[in-house]
This record gives sequence, structure tokens and C-alpha cells, in this order.
Amino acid sequence: MSLVHNERTKLTATLLNNVAAAMFITGGVGPIVALSYGLPGPTGGWSALGITAIWIFSGSAIHYMARLLLKELKP
Repeated sequence: MSLVHNERTKLTATLLNNVAAAMFITGGVGPIVALSYGLPGPTGGWSALGITAIWIFSGSAIHYMARLLLKELKP
């Protein structure tokens, strides 16, 4: 039973980590690359740096959740 539990836990952690990586790349790296090419950034009340920081923080938080989930692995 613990083998099935461990594999499901690892699969869920992998899913969360992939979501975190996508958030980091989309919201963190994307605007930086756009600014380096002189493309327009996000418009509105929020600054581009603020939005980028929120995306990076959110991706880091989800990555940390995946790490916490792996602590549930059974020996």
C-alpha cells in the first residue's frame, strides 16, 4: 500500500512543481525578456516589477508546497 501512496504523492508533487516552474517562467522571465527587447510591458496601476515579483513569489510558494508534500512519503 505504501508504494502506491508514495507514487501518488510524487506525482502530485511533480504536478505542483511544474505549475510553479510555469508561473516562474511566465511571470518572472517573460517580462524581463520583453523589457530587454523593448516590448511593451503590462499596463495599468501595477508596475511591471510588482507583477513580476508576485508571479515569482507565487511560483516559489507552490514549489515549497510540493516540497512539503514529499515529506508525506512512507518508508
